[in-house]
Amino acid sequence: MTDQARLDQLAVNTIRTLSMDAVQAANSGHPGTPMALAPVAYCLWQRFLRFDPDNPIWPNRDRFVLSCGHASMLIYSLLHLAGVKAVNPQYERLGELSVKLDDIKRFRQLDSKCAGHPEYRWTSGIETTTGPLGAGVATSVGMAIASRWQARHFNRPDFDLIDYDVYALAGDGCMMEGVSGEAASLAGHLKLSNLCWIYDNNKITIEGHTEWAFSEDVATRFIAYGWNVTRVGDANDLEMLERAFMTFKNEKERPTLIIVDSHIAWGSPNKQDTHAAHGEPLGEEEIRLTKRNYGWPENQTFLVPEGVREHFAAGMGARGKALREQWIALYDRYRGKHGDLADQLLRMQRRELPAGWDRNLTPYPADPKGAAGRDVSGKVLNTLAQNVPWLLGGSADLAPSTKTRLTFEGAGDFTAHDHGGRNFHFGIREHAMGAVMNGLALSKIRAYGSGFLIFSDYMRAPIRLSAIMEIPTIYIFTHDSIGVGEDGPTHQPIEHLASLRAIPGLITLRPGDANEVLEAWKLIMQLKHEPVALILSRQAMPTLDRAKFAPAGGLAKGAYVLADAPGGKPEVILMATGSEV
Repeated sequence: MTDQARLDQLAVNTIRTLSMDAVQAANSGHPGTPMALAPVAYCLWQRFLRFDPDNPIWPNRDRFVLSCGHASMLIYSLLHLAGVKAVNPQYERLGELSVKLDDIKRFRQLDSKCAGHPEYRWTSGIETTTGPLGAGVATSVGMAIASRWQARHFNRPDFDLIDYDVYALAGDGCMMEGVSGEAASLAGHLKLSNLCWIYDNNKITIEGHTEWAFSEDVATRFIAYGWNVTRVGDANDLEMLERAFMTFKNEKERPTLIIVDSHIAWGSPNKQDTHAAHGEPLGEEEIRLTKRNYGWPENQTFLVPEGVREHFAAGMGARGKALREQWIALYDRYRGKHGDLADQLLRMQRRELPAGWDRNLTPYPADPKGAAGRDVSGKVLNTLAQNVPWLLGGSADLAPSTKTRLTFEGAGDFTAHDHGGRNFHFGIREHAMGAVMNGLALSKIRAYGSGFLIFSDYMRAPIRLSAIMEIPTIYIFTHDSIGVGEDGPTHQPIEHLASLRAIPGLITLRPGDANEVLEAWKLIMQLKHEPVALILSRQAMPTLDRAKFAPAGGLAKGAYVLADAPGGKPEVILMATGSEV
């Protein structure tokens, strides 16, 4: 064995043993998948991933998404061994490690940086919160779209400023979830060749072998979606893995799916290839036997052998630093020639609005006939989008009804052949739309998506995740009451407003006239860390006379007194939102 091969194996086994030890110490967790996928993740990070551990928020870094979030010790081990630095919520680098060895020892404990599932903004280097299976791969599609749009918007001749790739590691559960199918279909249609999913085909879930519930030909399904599909027959073969990743790097027309045949809990004498290794500790005796198989000190825990951190630093660390420094030099030259675009990129990364973002927004005069909330919103949205170039989005095939199409000159449509358009066609895929919107928002684009309020049920999981992650995704829901017309009870939202309001961290706004719609959008645009559900009417609402009633700016308080009783002593208090006002 060469010195390089010895270091490779030492690093892989360090990831495995840290994962086993952490799960055992926590007395809960999922050791089997990190043990199986350690070579896969190691090969990707050490040989391919464009990522500088000293600056994990560098805009042109490649994104790595652990969609099988239960395998979180895999990414925590990588973050620690690669020496990824911490960043605070103000996007300032702190100099300290994102994940220290003591954090790993406190895996799954209260306030540990190593939570049971990876959490965005809590642990630097985590690109998105994952846990609900399928969410990560679907979100990665949004990140890949963001890369394509940013490249089209910012790149200029001799200045390829944005060209990052997106990798997502998925398991059998991710492939079973419907959202992954929705998202994969969209990615194939858009020919996102900068997107690579790695499918861990270990055939084990909580209940046992996947033969109980899953027998489809995943490769054929993805070929039908329009993907490039390749297979690695042995998850431990680093050279075969490298060839598979090179296949992705050379693919220019299609997203890539790499199917990796692995053995859950690889090396465990009694639990390899069993569901006992999926979601519970191996047990101290089994860990000793497994370490013996690896040629590892049997009674040492949380061991990082000498040379492993240095090996990562010489590989991923040195490569990432050089690539980032080259990019900074390119950005400095770019700023000299394209100052406005350079300023846009900087503001977008910091979630800051450009000067004049609210120009041409004018109050609406009193009007007894009024206007529908969706109509007013569409006009305001078009005004704002002309002032904020990175405000973009679309609908789940409902833009003519939700009034979310950008109609000004140059807005265009995002397609497989034109990545500069600002109107997205998500198709009838509400769940994937929500996840893709999160991927766009995580890439610092101000993303909106729209649909009927009744169909918010289809995208509740990504809405909840956006609130957990504290990202300013914008959900526009129209047809908010029985005023939807003659479609009947399947299209009449009853419990949905209360359901959205129950999500912690989600701001839910239901404006009651045109000026409240205007004020709602002003509030939305200034948010940096809060997702919003904007609830709008299909039918017209009178535009209130603000000379008689309180200013619509009271909306920003969450609730306000529209009209008080004489003397300020009411006998009855009437409370309402939206068209009920």
